[in-house]
Amino acid sequence: MSMVCLSDFEAYAKRYLPKIAWDYFAAGADDCTTRDENILAYKRIHFRPRMLRDVSVMDIRTKILGSEISFPVGIAPTGFHQLAWPDGEKSTARAARAMDTCYIASTYSTCTLEEISAAAPGGLRWFQLYIHRNRAASQQLVRRAEALGFQGLVLTADLPYTGKRRDDVRNGFRLPPHMKVKNLEGAFEVCKMSPLDPSVTWNDVYWLRSLTHLPIIIKGILTREDAELAVKHGVQGIIVSNHGGRQLDEGPATIDALVEVVEAVRGRVEVYVDGGIRKGSDVLKALALGAKCVFIGRPALWGLAYKGEEGLQDVLRILQDEFRLSMALAG
Repeated sequence: MSMVCLSDFEAYAKRYLPKIAWDYFAAGADDCTTRDENILAYKRIHFRPRMLRDVSVMDIRTKILGSEISFPVGIAPTGFHQLAWPDGEKSTARAARAMDTCYIASTYSTCTLEEISAAAPGGLRWFQLYIHRNRAASQQLVRRAEALGFQGLVLTADLPYTGKRRDDVRNGFRLPPHMKVKNLEGAFEVCKMSPLDPSVTWNDVYWLRSLTHLPIIIKGILTREDAELAVKHGVQGIIVSNHGGRQLDEGPATIDALVEVVEAVRGRVEVYVDGGIRKGSDVLKALALGAKCVFIGRPALWGLAYKGEEGLQDVLRILQDEFRLSMALAG
């Protein structure tokens, strides 16, 4: 296939991934309204292009929490990359380093933090954390990530329970026997219920701050009120996110929620957004509305499904070229 845009990678992944893996990656909660709205909301936003602006030279680099990246697109935390490609998260880390951008590694990786770190030494990596009932396991993960040189800690706040993803229920989704959630092996052998801790509150941000010197970014914020609480509790960044529409259905599209979050924080912390980014022009829209950077989830998995590290680099390169072109054409 000739891969011209991100939808080409999506079509490839849908055709060639095993159905149970495709359904897992594609799933949204309930009617998938929010999943689909994340994409549709971008289409309702229009540019006011300016002409004769001299766009012969453009600099698309930016900095996130002081670290420079080649352009304002990073890789969002998603689980189980070995379902898309045998090398899993190791390939993801290598692609991110090659494209000089940020990769947020998931708690639910099918490679260990040590393997991810060794695969791409020197790459910019943050670690995404779920707080579990087994607090000692979560504490150990934070300290491992810091010791391995991860440069940020991303606390996901929107998953006290897993949303109802109907295809996963129908398929009885579970990882194949040869794959493991490597970072949590053995951590929950004595736990008879969901390992996720639904009692987590804002006070647990203080607990995390007591464990690490890493900057804390909170992921899953969608309202002005929670954005203000995030700033009050001392986080350094916010990712406006609805978990790709996989948690609460019929909440706001992330690009719509971005505006009130940016207004609420008033520049006190950096604000990022994920969900629904499918073109370089989407990246430009998010930046125009106040995001410092965007993160892609499903498109990264489609790239892995196509050609592993090389396919993911292709996805990022297409977004980079489209973003640069959109900047030029918008003046």
